[in-house]
Amino acid sequence: MKVAVVCAGGPDSEIADLTEFHHKDTVFIGADRGALHLLQRGIIPLEAVGDFDSVTKSEYDEIAAAVRIIGRYRSEKNETDTELAVERALSYGPERVILTGVTGGRLDHMESALHLLYRLQTTHNHTSFSIRNGTNELSILTPGNYQVTPDERFKYISFFSFGGVVSGLTLTGFKYEMVDAVLETGMTLFTSNELTEEVCTISYHEGICLMVRSSDS
Repeated sequence: MKVAVVCAGGPDSEIADLTEFHHKDTVFIGADRGALHLLQRGIIPLEAVGDFDSVTKSEYDEIAAAVRIIGRYRSEKNETDTELAVERALSYGPERVILTGVTGGRLDHMESALHLLYRLQTTHNHTSFSIRNGTNELSILTPGNYQVTPDERFKYISFFSFGGVVSGLTLTGFKYEMVDAVLETGMTLFTSNELTEEVCTISYHEGICLMVRSSDS
C-alpha cells in the first residue's frame, strides 16, 4: 500500500509517531512548518509547500537546503497550507493519506482540518484518509461496511454524526454492540466503545460518520 504522510505546522507535541511509515513507499509532504517537524525527526520530505509564514528566515533556509521540491505561495490565498500539501500528496496516487500536526494549538485550524478530512473522504472514495496524533486517529466513514482490528495504541473507539443522520448503524465484535441504530448530531451514546474481537465490523447505510480511535495517554 502506498502511503502519503502530510505533516502540518501544528505544535510539535501533536506530531504522530511516524516510525511505522519509514519505508520507501511512503511519500512525506511538509506543509509550512510541518517540513521542519519532519526534518527534526530525520525525515526529508519529498516536497514542502505553503507560505512559510510560521518559520523564521533561517528555518526556511534549512528547509530549502534539504528539500528538493519547494512550493512557496503568497499568504493571501484561498487554500490552507495543509490543503496545498494534500493536493501534492494525491498527485502521487496513494491508497492512504495521513495528516498529522493538524490538532492542538489553534482550534480553527483543527476544525478546518476536520472539514478538509470530510471533503477529501467524500470526494476520493478509493483513498483512505485519517488525522493522526500521538493519542488519536480520526477518520470519516461513508455508508458501507468496514472491518477494524484492535490496536493497543488506540483502545477506545467513538462514533459521531458528521453529516446528517447516520442510520442503520450496526457494530459487531464491540463491547457495546449495536444493531440498526440511529446516530444523530449531538448524540454522545457512541462514545468510548471498545473492541473485543480480533476483527470487528462497522456498517451503516446513510449519513456521514466521524470515527475516533483514542488512548488514555
